[in-house]
Amino acid sequence: MDKPIRVLHVVVNMNRGGAETLIMNLYRNIDRTKVQFDFLVHKDVKGAFEDEIISLGGKIHRIPYITDVGHFGYKKALYKFFKNHSDYKIVHAHMDSMSGLVLQAAKKAEIPSRISHSHNTRNEGNSLARLYKSYISNRIIKNSNQLFACSDVAAKWLFKNHSNRAKVIKNGIDIEKFLFNGNIRDLKREELGISDDTLVLGHVARFNHQKNHTFLIDIFEEVHKRKSDSLLLLVGDGALRGSIEEKVRRLNLENSVKFLGVRDDVNELLQALDIFLLPSLHEGLPVTLIEAQAVGLNCVISDTITKEVDLGASLMEFISLSESNNKWAEKLLSLNIINKDATNELRKNGYDIQETAIWLQRFYSNI
Repeated sequence: MDKPIRVLHVVVNMNRGGAETLIMNLYRNIDRTKVQFDFLVHKDVKGAFEDEIISLGGKIHRIPYITDVGHFGYKKALYKFFKNHSDYKIVHAHMDSMSGLVLQAAKKAEIPSRISHSHNTRNEGNSLARLYKSYISNRIIKNSNQLFACSDVAAKWLFKNHSNRAKVIKNGIDIEKFLFNGNIRDLKREELGISDDTLVLGHVARFNHQKNHTFLIDIFEEVHKRKSDSLLLLVGDGALRGSIEEKVRRLNLENSVKFLGVRDDVNELLQALDIFLLPSLHEGLPVTLIEAQAVGLNCVISDTITKEVDLGASLMEFISLSESNNKWAEKLLSLNIINKDATNELRKNGYDIQETAIWLQRFYSNI
């Protein structure tokens, strides 16, 4: 029996972020007798998905990140890794602008197939960090021979004049796992101590600058003033969690905002919500919004997020970040809370992960 093709996915870590969730959705649904995923990560702390990766037959490799060893140290570590692992024929980099260094090292080490995958529309960090990442991103085109993106805007951002070469890989999900289920909703609300009548807003994301948690709390404060029987569930973790917890205490909202941390039951937690809220500063195309639409949730989101995320199920409300938190609150409270079945829209728009996995498996096999 032929051995499976081993594809090396390069990420910062394998925690529960959007890109990582997509990779795992693909990994679970791909035929692992034909294609196997391995991972190059950059953090010593074990990621949330690592045990599952090992159980599925994948390998985890670690090297230090640029923040630990600097520009030249990182380039050296990458090249040394690829030279020592020349059995990999496909490298699939998910590092946005930093994929420039990854794929440059892979090309130098003569790895034949090198994929750059754009998952965002802006670099994070201070002005110096963004300038550096922009400089590094210029290496992507000459060192990649395949370009992927989660949306058209993500392709245009990272690949610029070459975006027409990019293949849009939809952030597909296991639709059946997310279909609305009233029994799960009741059980989850009971588990969290939430009454049937409480208005529950939810947000699933890392606590970082991009996700705009500060404004999110401002919006919820206005909602809570108008409707005291309301609750905000925050799923995720990250560097800014402590400062957001402090803000919640300062506004005396501790009893109305629940910090749930990193969870592996997001599909069930979404059932407990009435509205999904995402006032991000920028996004590629968030997997969480595909999941929320699968549940049939109304989603109130910033207009910085690509319209490509709207699957045509009348569940999306786009609002400008320049609008006041009062305007956001008014919109949230004006919605008719009902879970719509968006299954047809998800499938029609190509967000069934099984179809994406079949396509990607053929793609890897062909290259």
